Amino acid sequence: MTHALPPGLTDCLLWSDELGMGYHPRKPMDYSGPYFEKYQAMDATPMGDALTKARVRMVRRHHVGDLVDIGIGGGRFLEASGAFGFDVNADAVRWLKEHGNFLDPYSSKIPAITCWDSLEHIPNPEELLAQVVDWVFVSMPIYHDQADCLASKHFKPGEHLWYWTQNGLISWFARLGFGCVEINQEESDIGREGITSFAFRRFHG
Repeated sequence: MTHALPPGLTDCLLWSDELGMGYHPRKPMDYSGPYFEKYQAMDATPMGDALTKARVRMVRRHHVGDLVDIGIGGGRFLEASGAFGFDVNADAVRWLKEHGNFLDPYSSKIPAITCWDSLEHIPNPEELLAQVVDWVFVSMPIYHDQADCLASKHFKPGEHLWYWTQNGLISWFARLGFGCVEINQEESDIGREGITSFAFRRFHG
């Protein structure tokens, strides 16, 4: 994408008010190193426990069956929910394979995925969603507008590639064939700042 940008606009937030979404073309960060270890420590905190329980409850309100957690953090949700998992961090992949839980969502169609703080990190999320038969569960920062995004603690070029307003995310999913069936602020209520959770179901028929 960056090769087509005008000079001077290759390392800045590109925002569409019309679509309610933005993209930052900086090269994605390197997820090697102690990334998995860091999230294992976060998972072991009282907040990690509360977030895991809220996420499991949310999924079970809508879906029972196979599930792939995309970007597993420290693996606590995966253990609590019985999900498979996919990650780009070598330590996380090794852990998943040792536990028999690794599943590449790009290799076949899958019933449901969870993207807890991960969808906004993925360079081509449309490719991932094309593999999903029914459900996508998401938590991520949501912004009022471009100014809110630029001022946010969650504006992290290179780590967060994609940025959405609430209506922008719902419309983006609709263009990919999914309807929004739940929105909640449980993660913000637990203590995270500006995080909203969504359940999206693919339209059938």
